[in-house]
Amino acid sequence: MNVSFDEFIKIIKSYNPEEVGIITKAYEFAKRCHDGQFRQSGEPYIVHPLAVATILANMHADCNTVCAGLLHDVIEDCAVTMEEIATEFNETVASLVDGVTNLTQVNFETKTERDYATKRKIILGITKDARIIIIKLADRLHNILTLQYKKADKRIEKANETLQFYVPLARYIGAEKLRRQLEDLAFMYANPQEYLNTRREVSSYVAQKRESLNRMFLEIYEILKSDNVPIDLKLRIKGIYSVYRRISRGETIENLHDFLAIKILVHDVRECYNVLRLIHSLYEPLNQTFRDYICKPKSNMYSSLHSSVFGPDGVLVQIQIRTNEMEKINMEGLTAYWDLCRGEAENRMQEILRDKYGFVKSVKKISRIIADNRAFVSQVQRDVIGESIYVYDYNGHLVQLPEGATVVDFAYSFGKEYGDRMVGVFVNGQAVDVGTVLYTGDRVHVLTSDYELGPRTDWLADATTVNAQRLIRRFRKQD
Repeated sequence: MNVSFDEFIKIIKSYNPEEVGIITKAYEFAKRCHDGQFRQSGEPYIVHPLAVATILANMHADCNTVCAGLLHDVIEDCAVTMEEIATEFNETVASLVDGVTNLTQVNFETKTERDYATKRKIILGITKDARIIIIKLADRLHNILTLQYKKADKRIEKANETLQFYVPLARYIGAEKLRRQLEDLAFMYANPQEYLNTRREVSSYVAQKRESLNRMFLEIYEILKSDNVPIDLKLRIKGIYSVYRRISRGETIENLHDFLAIKILVHDVRECYNVLRLIHSLYEPLNQTFRDYICKPKSNMYSSLHSSVFGPDGVLVQIQIRTNEMEKINMEGLTAYWDLCRGEAENRMQEILRDKYGFVKSVKKISRIIADNRAFVSQVQRDVIGESIYVYDYNGHLVQLPEGATVVDFAYSFGKEYGDRMVGVFVNGQAVDVGTVLYTGDRVHVLTSDYELGPRTDWLADATTVNAQRLIRRFRKQD
């Protein structure tokens, strides 16, 4: 996705014309620093930072972020210091560039040790400024787009790293569009044959259902038009990698209730529920698939009504109903706030990361407990940015936990006192052991007693989250 400097500046002028001068200065600075350096494609190195800055500009990133995108490799590759960047630009740009800069090999015996230390640095950097991960994701996206110039073993290594580390981060900050780009491109390089097989299967199924989908679009349009609901309809097909993962677990495309989705975009929340009523009057819903993420948004601020229905000729389609603002946040995540909160986006992003996502508190807690870089990154991948499950407590409140979490993790997610007093548990009405693994949709009822003396020693083996492990160890130590 290489672009010229003139094309890049045209994007900047479209939303931030008053700061073209400082951004041009950053480009010229980076160009001088990288003079004589070339990418493995044979192109001048400046092509890469310009592409990263263009990805950020297309998100309408603020001036400091775009400048940091242009300068993101000058410390690592050009012996430029953080102090020089601060002098030429400002402290914020220097801090962002430092935050995305890989650590050097000097202080590490192996590349693997350095890579985990760098990942730890990036993760902790995000707790101070969310824009660090957005710059890093833009950097990784352009690297993946040009991965064909790497040797085969490097392609596979970078692709797997992208799937295991950067894709979960993109999902965590709600950047769905960016996540899907990274995910499918990385899968293509990590496992080319399975990628091609899955893509063929996806294309074949969509072609088979095209007529039914067209009819469904028309029927939905007509019923909403008759109710005077102004709408925008979009078709969403599940990503190739996501489909592959589900098929690998033994599922089939025909039975994936969310493989095909029709997005219905409306003006306000009231219309969302009215549209749901109309859709259910038209098609039979698959009741267990209904989710109200408007009343109970996901932890990454995702909001929508979901209901899978049986459309024409029995085609199973997920209906996603949301407002236009919800759609923007759902697709762009934190990056949406560059448009939604212009001028205050930086503070809003950090506030959401701290208060809504709980990222800052969770990461700092894990960092205090785990000194080893590899173990720290692995635990963050699992507890914080990994796949989640959504279960219900006794009162029907939705609780988010990491995939693979057990009853012990559930109990301690409510705090030390609750977990320590657990004496029994029911999942979906059945008495189970505290080590039982939970799954999305489970209803969990924990029985507690004021006379319970605290967790048993064997609970530690059943706890998978750092929070539960820490609280159990703390009790045993005190005891």
